[in-house]
Amino acid sequence: MSFFKKIFSSEKKETLNKSLENSNTSFYSKLSKAVAGKSRVDDDVLDELEEVLISSDVGVATTLKIIQRIEKRVERDKYLGAKELNGILREEIAAMLSETSGEDAVDFAIPLNQKPYVIMVVGVNGVGKTTTIGKLASQFKKKGLNVVLGAADTFRAAAIDQLQVWADRVDIPIVRQDMGSDPASVAYDTLKSAVSKDADVVIIDTAGRLHNKVNLMNELTKIKRVMQKVVPDAPNDVLLVLDGSTGQNAFEQAKQFTIATEVTALAVTKLDGTAKGGVVIGISDQFQIPVKYIGVGEAIDDLQVFNKVEFVDSFFK
Repeated sequence: MSFFKKIFSSEKKETLNKSLENSNTSFYSKLSKAVAGKSRVDDDVLDELEEVLISSDVGVATTLKIIQRIEKRVERDKYLGAKELNGILREEIAAMLSETSGEDAVDFAIPLNQKPYVIMVVGVNGVGKTTTIGKLASQFKKKGLNVVLGAADTFRAAAIDQLQVWADRVDIPIVRQDMGSDPASVAYDTLKSAVSKDADVVIIDTAGRLHNKVNLMNELTKIKRVMQKVVPDAPNDVLLVLDGSTGQNAFEQAKQFTIATEVTALAVTKLDGTAKGGVVIGISDQFQIPVKYIGVGEAIDDLQVFNKVEFVDSFFK
């Protein structure tokens, strides 16, 4: 296997390693107990490993796929020492994700032939949606791109104010209206402003509610329809933000939002300080939607483009 021969950016890798430290420590504490006193990988070890992976929020379906891959390795190699299990996990999970979840995103790049590139951001309140938008806008700006923000979450004054704080912080224009305004109207005005400014990227915040899928679907459909009056192929991306620290609840939110709207990309936040980082492996494997970004800390630069091999390398280091 050649997955881990790539040399990662040292600063980025150190940040990722630190972010996943709790997940890594928790996993290895469980794994050490599972293989204690065992010299080889046998059925008992695999049963224990299955429990460890599920309890590490990897998810049942993905865990079963991993166990099947390990079983094939045991069959092929005849004898696998328990001490080799860590390396085998890294290799097999990296291979599995590379086979099932497509190509990784290029470092905060956008297609040159789509201008403005419109990103509509969805997700429930409290997942780090506004923070992700601000950090994403900052990264795009550092790439030399002109960015415009749209505060279309008009159901909470706090949401508008929070986005304004980020706009001021990264010195990016924002289009906003009063609380209670029509979200579609804000999105329309944002795209009109972006076109007039010859902007490269537009990021539209939307309301973080999921209590009624029909209402959510109708609202997001209306926003899309109105935006297309200005930019016919908008939005180019529908980015769903998920809180990685909620573990399996992030799976459920992903399921519900993909029912309610056509999600094209995922961002998993708050991976620092949680032991539930395994959820990213499960989400990356289970949904036919790429994980594009991960939140690995509170600093403005602590939003990273998700790289499957790099993530697995840090999780199982």
